Amino acid sequence: MGAFSRWDDWLVAEHEMIERAMEVLKTNLDKVSAGKHNKVQTARAIDFLLEFGDKIHNIKEEKFLFPLMGKRGAPTEGGPIGVMLTEHDMERNLLLKMQLAIGSLHSASDAAKAEFVKEGLDYLKIRAEHIWKENDILYNMARQILTEEDFASLLGDFQDCDLQHYGEQASEKFAGMLNEVEEGGSKMRLVENLSTEQLHAIMETMPFEVTFVDADDTVAYFNRLDKEKIFARTRSVIGRKVHKCHPEKSVDTVLKIVDGFKNKTMDKAEFWIDFRDEKVLIRYFPVYGDEGE
Repeated sequence: MGAFSRWDDWLVAEHEMIERAMEVLKTNLDKVSAGKHNKVQTARAIDFLLEFGDKIHNIKEEKFLFPLMGKRGAPTEGGPIGVMLTEHDMERNLLLKMQLAIGSLHSASDAAKAEFVKEGLDYLKIRAEHIWKENDILYNMARQILTEEDFASLLGDFQDCDLQHYGEQASEKFAGMLNEVEEGGSKMRLVENLSTEQLHAIMETMPFEVTFVDADDTVAYFNRLDKEKIFARTRSVIGRKVHKCHPEKSVDTVLKIVDGFKNKTMDKAEFWIDFRDEKVLIRYFPVYGDEGE
């Protein structure tokens, strides 16, 4: 976004990005009652409208444009600026409510789904009218009362805002976020931003022992390889069936847990054991892929 030479062109271009995400949200809201919305894409659209539309775009106006207009004589309480601030709060609150509800929307009651859709449509109506008011009225007012020095100051402030939040590649990141919204909601994997070395360091920093058993019931990973552990594990355990890594008396319990995770009748298993004069908590969790496999 830093390529703009005018502050108002910058904000209008951000409005266009926000409107693209709004269109994605509207498309999915129309499908919620039938349960046919893309839940990932819907969540992505809401997230973008909050993270970019509110925390980047609205903040530029609230922290820089509106106060500067106030210094040049525009009333900041009441009047057009007061209306814009009120609508920012309304937009923000609606999106936050939707963000909280989206995770359980698939199993929600018809009434809850209807409320979600109403909140979404209310947001879209408020935001669409808000964009029109800013593009056609408020920004025009600012052009008349701000000085050339103010124009340059706003450009610098906008640049700093993006830089502080998203770094030198802010514009590319914003475009990428929007692209993910419009592509259809394919799931972003933040882990792709990490190197193997970083993942290894994260796992080695965990203050507990972790073992991962793959879909073939084979031990594929454990952390703290060359460090002191409660349960002794060496490289030879990798590739062994999980039931071969437990005492005979525990095998039946292990197999029941594995079966429970695979057929999804269990979502966890945990218990305390006495081990070498200590109480040790053992916790098992099933690990599923994006499609639930």
